[in-house]
Amino acid sequence: MTVRHPRYSKEDFAKRGNDIYETRVRSKIEEGNEGKIVAIDIETGQFEVADDLLAASKLLLRKVPEAQTWFVRIGYPVVDHFGARSLRTQR
Repeated sequence: MTVRHPRYSKEDFAKRGNDIYETRVRSKIEEGNEGKIVAIDIETGQFEVADDLLAASKLLLRKVPEAQTWFVRIGYPVVDHFGARSLRTQR
């Protein structure tokens, strides 16, 4: 198995991932997919949606083997959390 290494700082990685999600991906996938995971390659903008992190990652890596992957849980402010508080976005 190939080991991939980050090519960006944490800050740049997050900025690129969030920018791609907000400008190119969100409007295409948000409706009907709340709670699912989107995996986004921050270099190509390609993405995949699945029920969990592993499935989304595998789907994206089939298309982009060297993907620099950013994950978003659709409709939520974080992908995962610890504790009893809700993940739901207050709207």
